Amino acid sequence: MNAQVVPERSIGRTSVSTRADRDHDLLEALRRHEPLAAECLVSTYGERAYRLARRITGNGEDAEEVVQDAFWTVTRKIEMFRGESAFGSWLYRIVANAAYQKLRGRQGRRHELSLDEALPLFDERGCHAEPVADWSHAPTDPAVQAELRTTLTAAIEELPAAYRAVLALRDIEGRSNIEIAEALGLSIAVVKTRAHRARLFLRKRLNDFMTTTMVAAA
Repeated sequence: MNAQVVPERSIGRTSVSTRADRDHDLLEALRRHEPLAAECLVSTYGERAYRLARRITGNGEDAEEVVQDAFWTVTRKIEMFRGESAFGSWLYRIVANAAYQKLRGRQGRRHELSLDEALPLFDERGCHAEPVADWSHAPTDPAVQAELRTTLTAAIEELPAAYRAVLALRDIEGRSNIEIAEALGLSIAVVKTRAHRARLFLRKRLNDFMTTTMVAAA
């Protein structure tokens, strides 16, 4: 009979349920419109929401405005959260949508990079068509390490906004593919593809930097 039917989207829900439990008190405070609920929301999710907005917009000032707008939406429309996903995923979707809206409304928006033109080349077997630098003996000079971090940050900023959002949630926030799919309104397959392509691009940029650095050191 129907008693044994598995609830829709129940697979992989353990982590979602755990996060929902962690946010239970915050959710109840928001639903009761308690005076300190908004402050608790900011202290719990403020930094993470800002990092996501910053990654998408590429601008600190825009990111601050995005987070303010998103948190205003969360506090005013908390009744719209039905618990079908983790609260954090719902909040991230609001932040991401606000950030994308900010990008669309920005005049003189920058031309976004085409990853197809920037990714490393592969042969018919799926192997790198060009030599890949060996980083095992990478310089440990603090100045070089600082340049490496700067190169990585710049490479992330080069990524299209949609890829930066996935990368931020996956590799910086540590969210699962399921949570990212729910937060950004994507399929899991698209999340995996964007994360993979973003990492390939970053590796190519870092590879170019390390190759140049090692040649100069030699």
